[in-house]
Amino acid sequence: DDFGKPFFLAFGLYRPHTPYVAPHKYFDLYPTDSITVPPIQRPRVPEAAFHRARAEQDNMTNLQGKQAIQAYRASISFMDGQVGRVLDSLDKLGLRDNTIVVFTSDHGYHMGEHGLWQKRSLFEQSARVPLILSTPNQRKRGMQTNSPSELVDLYPTLASLCGLTAPDHAVGIDLSPLLDNPDQPLKPFALTEEIVNLNNHKFKGYAIRNDRYRYVEWDEGKKGIQLFDHKNDSEEMNNLSGKPEVKEIQATMHKQLTEKLAALKAKNLDEWK
Repeated sequence: DDFGKPFFLAFGLYRPHTPYVAPHKYFDLYPTDSITVPPIQRPRVPEAAFHRARAEQDNMTNLQGKQAIQAYRASISFMDGQVGRVLDSLDKLGLRDNTIVVFTSDHGYHMGEHGLWQKRSLFEQSARVPLILSTPNQRKRGMQTNSPSELVDLYPTLASLCGLTAPDHAVGIDLSPLLDNPDQPLKPFALTEEIVNLNNHKFKGYAIRNDRYRYVEWDEGKKGIQLFDHKNDSEEMNNLSGKPEVKEIQATMHKQLTEKLAALKAKNLDEWK
């Protein structure tokens, strides 16, 4: 209760996790007749990319798909309302001008894109998460950045903003310069990992995402490669890997991924071995 001392509050919200439960008024915001279920389109992509697909989800009716999307959106709005209550409390307590606020999530989510539902893919919808930072002294507010970032960057960033020094073993980088200059290219790409058990064979998939492209390798490329151009294909429907026009881009991103994984392994991080 003593706000004269530094404090840390972690406020976790279960929604919009399944089951999608929310007060009825939030469902009213999203009538099913205004919702379109994405058509099942699976581009030239390796089988591993769909290892989390489930037959019962493929067999959902169009109405069930609409209801799932409606309930998911309602749960998000319900969650958003609770975030508002926390921010209102900061204002009422006079803490807004002396508190760093971070809003993020553990993973993204599929709502029918590529015929996938829920989480655990290396497509954009699952790998991307919201990340909002607000600090008392930042000069620019309400702006976006195209500089890639990762959740491992949060610790070094918060340490820097609080005047602390992150330990040498911290993997991420300090994102705080983006708060004053969101246009600067602070990080070349973000890394995402997925563990696959397909046909009784366990392997990993890795993706790196820069400000334009997403590059994916499954089982070091033995189970397939993906390359998507977000400038022209934001839904990741056109796999460009192996095409002559992206040969140099693919080679560069392959090298970046290989070097990144080697650097992580050199730090003896078990999860990357």
